Amino acid sequence: MNIAQQLALWADKLRDISAMGLAFVRSSYDQEHYRAVQDVAMAMMAAAVDEPLANLEPLRATVLSCPTPFSVGDAAVIDDEGRILLIRRADNQMWAMPGGALEVGETPAQGVVREALEETGVQSEPVALVGVFDSRLCGSLTRHHLYMFVFLCRPLTSGERGTASHAHEVVDVQWFAQDALPEDVDPGHASRIPEAFRVWRGDLRPFFDR
Repeated sequence: MNIAQQLALWADKLRDISAMGLAFVRSSYDQEHYRAVQDVAMAMMAAAVDEPLANLEPLRATVLSCPTPFSVGDAAVIDDEGRILLIRRADNQMWAMPGGALEVGETPAQGVVREALEETGVQSEPVALVGVFDSRLCGSLTRHHLYMFVFLCRPLTSGERGTASHAHEVVDVQWFAQDALPEDVDPGHASRIPEAFRVWRGDLRPFFDR
């Protein structure tokens, strides 16, 4: 872990402390102090990711006010030919499994199926839990601490693509064999895709960080 990553982790810990404090605060005095902790967390995060502090300000009422690590999910959609469905993300131009933040009112499995459909137009169904990954340990490029659920999914309707409602988040969608993956795979996905193929081949033991 380099200095920037360590600084981001400390900032996210302060973000968590301030968010939890603001959620249960009972006095204006405590509210003021937890807000000050949030200010420090935002300044540290901006320094860690080399972004202007103003860029993080819109996140204060949403992302930065959420206590605990964030829950996200990815769909490892693998067809009968052993090809995995990947997207080229619009934000960093890297290839990745379709996925994103899980929403209130859905299970993690439902969330990854929704994300895959939104980003690729491919309908799928969850088959098995590949694992639960800690973003700090799998090479993920993120400013926040994430718990990342990966589910092996089976494409429906022969993997045919419909209309992707979130196509603006994606610049390309393709199927890849494991031995022919693109070189520019997001580091956090490059470490988890082999686990998805392991489960696809029949080893149903879910991965988890120890």
